[in-house]
Amino acid sequence: MGEAVANVARRINATVEEQKDTLDLSNCKLISFPEGVFKVLRTVNDKILVITLANNELKAISSKFFTTFTQLRELDLEGNVLSKLPDSVGEMQHLTSINLARNKFSLFPEKLAEIQTLEKISLEGNEITDVPVGKLSSMPALQSINMKSNPLDKGLFAAVRPSLKFELLTTDDE
Repeated sequence: MGEAVANVARRINATVEEQKDTLDLSNCKLISFPEGVFKVLRTVNDKILVITLANNELKAISSKFFTTFTQLRELDLEGNVLSKLPDSVGEMQHLTSINLARNKFSLFPEKLAEIQTLEKISLEGNEITDVPVGKLSSMPALQSINMKSNPLDKGLFAAVRPSLKFELLTTDDE
């Protein structure tokens, strides 16, 4: 455990000292985003554009995370045990890419449809059965959604796919 904490501390300190725009806390065995990180990063949080929290054990991500890192462009949460996102994710005004692959979502996180800048969404390998195509179609920047390896209704998209303004990847596409 001490090794994991030291690893997180090293990565955070490097981000602050080198004034990086990226924070990589992937593969750190995190079960939540460390509260202390908000304090350490307060001088640079508006400069951080990319955060990677992939391959941890996150069960939830707090509203504070999204209200703190308001300039975020890319967020990678792949390989955790998340089943939902806080409503505050919809307030992200600069997010262009979110990776939620290999989590525990059973419902499509509809607040994502409120992010006007979002271009790419990956929800591959979750447990989602339905996609709010209507809401997603009104997203101005959306280019692609990866829904592969989800138990989607096979006929659900056959009729709407030709009219979609974005690429919808499903397991049927292979």
